[in-house]
Amino acid sequence: MFISLRAGNANFSEYRMHKLIVQLGSFTGILSVLVCLIAGLARIAGFYYIAGYQSTTVFTAGVGLMVFACLLKLETLLKQGRGE
Repeated sequence: MFISLRAGNANFSEYRMHKLIVQLGSFTGILSVLVCLIAGLARIAGFYYIAGYQSTTVFTAGVGLMVFACLLKLETLLKQGRGE
């Protein structure tokens, strides 16, 4: 499929949106792994609070970010399957 690089082209804006969703999914996935890792290591080390929050709360936030990243990745897979 040929993609023109003119600003008014709908295909180009769809391509940019697709690229943004892929990058956002990757960034969110990496961030979620880091948050879960920090919360888990802090809990193992005996620190039950991280920046005023319980380590289990921080871990739950990391899991929520991971679910969000998975949903973004799923959306990109579905778009590729539909041929968009």
